[in-house]
Amino acid sequence: IGEFSLHGCNFPSIVIPNSVTSIGSHAFRSCGALTSITIPSSVTSIGENPFFSCPALATITVEAGNTVYSSPEGSNAIIKTEEHKLVSGCKNTVIPEGVTTIGASAFGGCSSLTEIHIPGSVTLIDAWAFMDCSGLIAVTIPSLVNFIGNVAFNGCTGLSSITVEATTPPTLDNGAFDNVPV
Repeated sequence: IGEFSLHGCNFPSIVIPNSVTSIGSHAFRSCGALTSITIPSSVTSIGENPFFSCPALATITVEAGNTVYSSPEGSNAIIKTEEHKLVSGCKNTVIPEGVTTIGASAFGGCSSLTEIHIPGSVTLIDAWAFMDCSGLIAVTIPSLVNFIGNVAFNGCTGLSSITVEATTPPTLDNGAFDNVPV
């Protein structure tokens, strides 16, 4: 499934066949009606958040047997298993303990995300990770986070509370908190 290939689709769910091995960056971008997706065990490559700006997306599952990605029960997220990296999340994501990186654009454009618990295992919040999550109200940055990427929280216009648990704050890349009211 190529980059931007289903951009703007209006399907509530999509069945990805087991013949698919790759999902390109932003493949399902702005699919406003999409509520659930299952990633088959055959998929071994996923680009930057294929579900950017899919506010209705509530359930993400990775089929058992996938050798590269997983979706621990109840997480509603795609985790690149060996890297402990959250690749893509949705409004109902529960980030599992053990995840060390929130990937580039992982929650990008998820305007219906209102809260998220970032576990203490996270050390990196990558570029665009929460960009345009306008419904996000509060965020706590755990003490092990040492870097927050370019425009990671840009456009989080509902954000009214940011708590940093580290004694030494993380390094911020360009515009990490641009267009944030606090």
